[in-house]
Amino acid sequence: MSQPPTPVPSALRRALARAERGVTLDAGEAETLLSARGLGDGEPLDRLLTAASRVRDAGLASAGRPGIVTYSRKVFIPLTHLCRDRCHYCTFVTTPGQLRKEGRAPFLSPDEVLDVARAGAALGCKEALFTLGDRPEDRWPVAAEWLAAHGFDSTLAYLRAMAIRVLEETGLLPHLNPGVLTWEEVQRLKPVSASMGMMLETTATRLWSQPGGPHFGSPDKEPRVRLRVLEDAGRSAVPFTTGVLLGIGETPAERVDAVLQIRAAHSRHGHVQEVIVQNFRAKPRTAMAAHDDLALQEYVAAVAVTRLLLGPRARVQAPPNLSDSTELGLLLRAGVDDWGGVSPLTPDHVNPERPWPHVDELAALTAEGGFTLRERLAAQPPYVLSPEPWLDPRVRPHVTALAGPDGLAVEGRIPAGRPWQEPDEAWVSTGRTDLHVEVDTVGRTADRRSDFDAVYGDWAELRDRTTAARDGHTTALAAGDPEVHAALRAAERDPAGLSDAQYLALLGADGPDLEALAALADSVRRDVNGDDVTYVVNRNINFTNVCYTGCRFCAFAQRRTDADAYTLSLTEVGDRVDQAWAAGATEICMQGGIHPDLPGSAYLDLIGEVKRRQPGIHLHAFSPMEIVNAAARTGLSFADFLTAAKEAGLDSVPGTAAEILDDDVRWVLTKGKLPAATWLEIVRTAHRVGLPTTSTMMYGHVDTPAHWVAHLRTLSRLQEETGGFSEFVLLPFVHHNAPIYLAGVARPGPTVRENRAVHAVARLLLHGRIRNVQTSWVKLGEAGTRAVLQGGANDLGGTLMEETISRMAGSENGSLKTIAELEAIAASIGRPARQRTTEYGTPSAERMATARSDEGRRRLTLSIAPA
Repeated sequence: MSQPPTPVPSALRRALARAERGVTLDAGEAETLLSARGLGDGEPLDRLLTAASRVRDAGLASAGRPGIVTYSRKVFIPLTHLCRDRCHYCTFVTTPGQLRKEGRAPFLSPDEVLDVARAGAALGCKEALFTLGDRPEDRWPVAAEWLAAHGFDSTLAYLRAMAIRVLEETGLLPHLNPGVLTWEEVQRLKPVSASMGMMLETTATRLWSQPGGPHFGSPDKEPRVRLRVLEDAGRSAVPFTTGVLLGIGETPAERVDAVLQIRAAHSRHGHVQEVIVQNFRAKPRTAMAAHDDLALQEYVAAVAVTRLLLGPRARVQAPPNLSDSTELGLLLRAGVDDWGGVSPLTPDHVNPERPWPHVDELAALTAEGGFTLRERLAAQPPYVLSPEPWLDPRVRPHVTALAGPDGLAVEGRIPAGRPWQEPDEAWVSTGRTDLHVEVDTVGRTADRRSDFDAVYGDWAELRDRTTAARDGHTTALAAGDPEVHAALRAAERDPAGLSDAQYLALLGADGPDLEALAALADSVRRDVNGDDVTYVVNRNINFTNVCYTGCRFCAFAQRRTDADAYTLSLTEVGDRVDQAWAAGATEICMQGGIHPDLPGSAYLDLIGEVKRRQPGIHLHAFSPMEIVNAAARTGLSFADFLTAAKEAGLDSVPGTAAEILDDDVRWVLTKGKLPAATWLEIVRTAHRVGLPTTSTMMYGHVDTPAHWVAHLRTLSRLQEETGGFSEFVLLPFVHHNAPIYLAGVARPGPTVRENRAVHAVARLLLHGRIRNVQTSWVKLGEAGTRAVLQGGANDLGGTLMEETISRMAGSENGSLKTIAELEAIAASIGRPARQRTTEYGTPSAERMATARSDEGRRRLTLSIAPA
């Protein structure tokens, strides 16, 4: 690259002085420091290195490991050298023709993978670094053919299977570098790895988009895409290795920006376990063979600036084989505290011309710099010592077996294979298993989960993100507003044919206009559903409230060590199913937290227990978030898991976890745990395999009416595509115990006017698509329920028998409605009530008689009676 312009000497002096004082540097100062040169006493680069060393040393002391520089003893497993990208400096990637010429297959075989892993384990290696090209099957038919012949539908499926075999047969800890992943793919690979990684390399989009750039023609090297992977890894709590590649044509400003983007992602999630600062080395037979290597002082200055920008807690890594042995002392002076993976067995397949130093040699060179070399694991010590939520429970025993009390590796320990799927010990009864009763009779033990601040993040940042949306929240429009009148007239002609602006106007209706809107929606409801107010006799079973997703609106989720945590045994779940059947129920609605210790078979086990106990009951179970978890734990695609669940007895799926189908809102509510596109994909897939679902919207928090209209539009389009939604359920935000409200970020739920307006608009917009609009008596109370039943809603939901989620959030409307109470709500507005099945049919005479019998009523009431 061309030499950067020399900064004004005074600017460099000022930046150095600020670095030496430990002041936080801005981007401009960091860029200036990149130009520091000169290693003599008092020279700018010498001063920069001293400042960087001081920051690194403070971090090591704070971490309880002063003077310790680490490395990971590993084997390098190049699962495939095929790739769909065309990076101009890469010698790792090859073509099918070249592989044939060399007598090699498109992928390493399972035996070849295990031979390398076993040999590494015998030499005391503890990490299996899987490196591979991005999605080669998308470019090379031979790759797809090889995978299909071996029973895999993708490279990532093969990678997952090989990681499991390495864990089970050798005990090595997989560190996966598969390139660009979707959020769902991160979920699938986390359970089989101790850590994962992907080099950001650069944020210079021009190097990807412009012809002649080193990443031109490489779809996976678009900076925006790679930054999204970095975010998704953080949202998924994956210990993640990333870094920058320097000397490929980026400017000093672009170097700084890449480091700052990594820092920002880590500040949001805490997941970046190490940052690699890699120097470009030209390789023969590449498009960049004539490109100059990154000069030593330029490289060392960049390492030091990276250390200063990332601060003392970061682990900054430099590959020891990409520098001459005489240069490693300079890298230590620049703030390096980790050498990365070093293998006594396998070459660096990405840089085969640069052999790794022998571990003893590296230890000696490290000692010359004044440090002691220690072996670490694939996951850095903070993630080993505090494994939740960082390490999947199925990998955690493998990590623990190799870790010392300081979280570093036990030197000389030989790994041993152990089962990846731990024995089924999760289905035991633990904690407050009667919480659905005790939340009313005894109360909560604490107001919030014990790791509130750590899980829910930087509230100040969230407040900044939501200010604009809250300030712009639509309020009631003046009575007689012409926009509302025009929208009402249009809705009389075509309820589902209005523009977004017209529906938005209706959401602001108040006074007589609101009454007119409700009356119109009620008329449309009458035309579609008649006057019956329907309900189902059902029982909710929240089988566990242990959950580590950290959704910011949820007061239900607990860590396993929290006082209010519980998990029901399979027997207890089955007993509740029997109780519900004895009370005349036709449906079990079952959902739970994302419990890290549940076995891969958990969801199918639950289905089996329900259907074993009562084959005739309808099982309505598992939110899309749970389905993502289930697919990740079983290694199945969404379609394959849902098909297996249906075959096991699942009858329909709740459309919960939708919240608002807008990723900006979802980020604030859920830290992006389930992107809108994934929710839609799962629901679409459920419909495709023959599982109907409900649809929902949780509103009144950090959203606006514009979000409500967009959400309804999205559901409407999906229903036109699949026809799989049975009903639309509106869920007002219950704020009382919600962390996001207690922190001052969310508002205290929707107003009465908004509840009426949004139910009415939902009826109009969804007309002709989703037939049933359900109201939540748990969240609205009886008065609110009556109001929306007179303004478009036709269904009361269910008896529930137990309801924990809303009650934990602070709802004061109870956990049970008897048949008589539900029918009384309908009678109070002059409407008949009708018991229904989940599919809106009529229950059998036996079920209806049981529900209305003295014994059925007793059983129903008993379900919430104190023990």
